[in-house]
Amino acid sequence: MRFDILTIFPGAFDSYFNESMIKRAKARGLIKIVVHDIRKFSKDKHKKVDDTPYGGGPGMVMTPQPIYDAVRYVKKFNKGPVILLAAAGKVFSHNTARQLARKKGLILICGRYEGVDERVKKLCVDEEISIGEYVLTGGEIPAMVILDAVSRFVPAVLGKEKSLHEESFSESLKGKKEYPQYTRPPIFKNLKVPPVLQSGHHKNISEWRKKRVK
Repeated sequence: MRFDILTIFPGAFDSYFNESMIKRAKARGLIKIVVHDIRKFSKDKHKKVDDTPYGGGPGMVMTPQPIYDAVRYVKKFNKGPVILLAAAGKVFSHNTARQLARKKGLILICGRYEGVDERVKKLCVDEEISIGEYVLTGGEIPAMVILDAVSRFVPAVLGKEKSLHEESFSESLKGKKEYPQYTRPPIFKNLKVPPVLQSGHHKNISEWRKKRVK
């Protein structure tokens, strides 16, 4: 699966995408991530990508031309839906991640400042997504969240596919969170691992876990 990310801060992604699961998935060719600097598409001689809003108001607004041209360029390689990361968008969920993973690719636009020119939404964007009912400085962190969550549904990205069915918000847990987890040592600070988990009796362990799903 291919992910194209449009941002004015491409360096923000270097560390996260070169660690852990994402790094391994890239190395195995299961996912491809291409980060594009929106400024490179600006026709302004100073590579400016923002301006004051018509009608007045605080802050700056991202201008349409650089984003529009960036999307047109990326569409040559990625035919997937274009998603704008915006506070006013639909709140991202486990089910949304599963649905997006069925696409061959995604194009993620990271908004900044007070937002993007409305014409970008009309000309380029298929969907607006938010990762929660709060405001962030930009769309870079939401882009990382979405890429991480979606990648987990790409076949073979996870070492054990079974974990997809047992983790928080999965269908097997009926939208609930996970049961309590324990590992070695069996006693830590006078707190003991429940005996049933050490019994090796899979049916009893399964029943214990079902009763304790939050």
